[in-house]
Amino acid sequence: MARVLLTLGPSTAVTIADELGHTGTAIRKTLDSLIEQGFVEASERAPYGPAALAGPRGRGRPARVFSLTPLGKSKFGAHEDSLAVAAVKFMATVAGPDSVNAFAEQISQDFVQRHSDIAEHASIEGRALALVDALNAEGFAAVVTPGLGGSTQISQHHCPMGDVAAEFPNVCKAETEAFSQLTGVHVTRLATIAAGSPVCTTLVPHTRRDTA
Repeated sequence: MARVLLTLGPSTAVTIADELGHTGTAIRKTLDSLIEQGFVEASERAPYGPAALAGPRGRGRPARVFSLTPLGKSKFGAHEDSLAVAAVKFMATVAGPDSVNAFAEQISQDFVQRHSDIAEHASIEGRALALVDALNAEGFAAVVTPGLGGSTQISQHHCPMGDVAAEFPNVCKAETEAFSQLTGVHVTRLATIAAGSPVCTTLVPHTRRDTA
């Protein structure tokens, strides 16, 4: 259940039950237990994600929206061990800042090479959806969320390099450039976990990059 909340973001008990194929009653009991342990919190409006875009609620008691707390995210895999940060800091101290930039670039280009088949999709929208599949295959817990007209918005609820990127922002910059390479358009990074946002959000416009 925690993995569902990590992937989908803030969700109602009905949404979680549908995703897991369980009854709403069973899901609510588990959610209540997670709330008592401090892993989940409930509110009448989603703090972020697709559910936050819903219009005004109608009459009657509003459905509660559940989301992972910072403790829950840490417990269920939204933050990596700080050993990675220590290793990259050591690299920067011994070999200099340029070594970290080269490291970030290498990681991103490796991702591009592993998923080079994304570029085979004819449409930019198809490439964006294929990018989401690639991110999920590597543990980023990515979903497509409503974007502005003529675009695909990708939300990543988990970043395996989030703690490193918080210390070294070029990691995010290199990843963003990799997304541009794979989709063939200039993508815009709207928010990042490394900068303190609950999710990393990237806007992929459905217009090709100017190659002139």
